[in-house]
This record gives sequence, structure tokens and C-alpha cells, in this order.
Amino acid sequence: MDERRPGLDPAVAEVRLAVRQTLAVVEPGAVVVVALSGGADSLALAAATAFEAPKRGVRAVSVTIDHGLQDGSADAAAAAASTSEALGIEARIVRVEVGTAGGPEAAAREARYDALRETAAAVGAAAILTAHTLDDQAETVLLGLARGSGATSLQGMAEASTLPGVTLLRPLLGVRRTTTRAACAAEGLEPWDDPQNHDPRFARVRVRETVLPVLEAELGPGIAEALARTAAQLREDAAAFDEMIDETIEDIVEHAEAGISVSAAALAANPVALRHRIIRLVVASEFHQSLTRSQTLEVARLATDWSGQGPIDLPGCRARRIGGRIEFSALG
Repeated sequence: MDERRPGLDPAVAEVRLAVRQTLAVVEPGAVVVVALSGGADSLALAAATAFEAPKRGVRAVSVTIDHGLQDGSADAAAAAASTSEALGIEARIVRVEVGTAGGPEAAAREARYDALRETAAAVGAAAILTAHTLDDQAETVLLGLARGSGATSLQGMAEASTLPGVTLLRPLLGVRRTTTRAACAAEGLEPWDDPQNHDPRFARVRVRETVLPVLEAELGPGIAEALARTAAQLREDAAAFDEMIDETIEDIVEHAEAGISVSAAALAANPVALRHRIIRLVVASEFHQSLTRSQTLEVARLATDWSGQGPIDLPGCRARRIGGRIEFSALG
């Protein structure tokens, strides 16, 4: 009789490999927080982490955020935590209050990440793992394209990014949502299907359930993968630009009494893309504000098309030409 063990389900293997590769950057003995909503993506992530983390000598703690935005949210959070414990991962539930600033999606996201950061700090975690998939990446790129906010939005999400005091890791950015569902089915895990994931009031839901399927139907399969590749390529370009800016900015930026100033001649001598990135970086780093494209262009004209124009009011600061320099100063 053939007593060979059945092969590992391909979907489970794919998710585990993605998690294994991500955990390779985490030091043995460290703690990681797994953001667990109870949906298929986060359940597949938790199951793979439960399998892979001990082999790396890493301790995992799951955190389920109860936003309290719908009936049954507490029960759904308790079910997710129970599944986490069954997988062998210590589970925590955090109830948050969701504000209204920026709309319901943005407010819930801010509350969620605040709670994840606080929990990570409480358990001494080196990283937070989230279950964003390739499909989430494609949706993010399309939403950025619709906003028209340039390459920064089209870069989508990075596999690793930095939050205050902790690293955010996204192991499943190369994994399709169909794969996480298949992995859950193979492991006998029952995901919670959040009703808000099908609510057309939310732009991301409309992209997921209407826009992407139409693009697939009209242009052929592979749209999500193409969007994810675009995001990766733009992040590579952005990294190169960042290095160039770091080398350039030391020579052309000086601290001024009221803020910070940039050499107008040096700014004008740079390629357009680099010039605009320097302007946005100066405002973001000094005043923690973002500029629109039209605002960036107006500031650039102080260097490239100077004809005596007056100060330009920007978010959180004011830009004006003083001699051969463009000075950025706080409003007040």
C-alpha cells in the first residue's frame, strides 16, 4: 500500500513561501504582530505565519481590530481571535473608536493602524504583518490613477515600509486573492466575509467588483498583474530619484531664519522631474505637508520663470523668491 503523505496544497505552499521569504528579514527571537481581520487574506497569512515563524525562532501575536461599525463586529473579532489561538498564535482584540476625518475608509484605516502600532509597541514587536494581496495592489494603483496624483500614488504599496517605531511588512503582495481563499479552504479555515467589502459606497469596492472585472473582460486577463508590475517599476524609479535627491539637496538647501531656502539657479538647472521632487520633499520634510502638482509648478516658476511675482501661499508654509534663493517659511 502506498503510504506516502499527500502533497502540500499549491495554494498553501505559495502563501507559506511568501511568508517565509518575508520572515527572513526578521531577526530570530523577535516578535511580529499579524493583523488579523478574519477574512480569507488575513487568515491565510496567520496560518502561514503560525507554520513558518517557529522555524525562524520568531514569536507571532495576532491583533484583531474591532471597529464597531456594524452589528456583529465583536462576534467576528472573537471568532478570528479563536481561530488564531487554534493555530497556535497568541491573540488580542482591540476595540477602536473611528472618527470622521477624511471619510469612513480613511478614518477606519487611521484608527486601525494606530491600534496596530500601539499593540506592536506593547509586545515589543519588530514588525507588523498585513495581508494585502496583489489584488489590493492593483486596486490601489487604479485608485491612484483616478486621483491623478502622479507616480507616488501609482507606486502602490511597498513590501516593507516604516511606521513610527516599527516596520510594516506585506508578505502577500505577490499573491492573488483567489490563492488565499484556496489556502483557507485547503486548511479548513472559515473566513469571515465583511459586508463592507461589497458595499458600493466605497470606491475600492467599486474598483474591485466593477472596474477590474470590466478591464479584464475588455482587455484580457492579467490586468491585476500588470498593474502590480507597474507599481514595482515605479518604486524602483522612485528609489533612484531619492538617491539623486539626497546627493543634490545637501548642496542647494540651507536653513533660513524663518524656515529653509533653496538655490534658485541650482533648482532650475536640474531636470524637471528632479526639480519638482526636490520642491515637494522640502515642503514635506520641513512642514509635513503635501503639494499638488499645480502648487509645485507655481513654486518651480520662482526658479525657472522669475519675473518679480510675489509670495505663494502653500499648505503650512509660504514660498517666495529672495535674491538668488527660494525661501520656504511657516505661515503665521
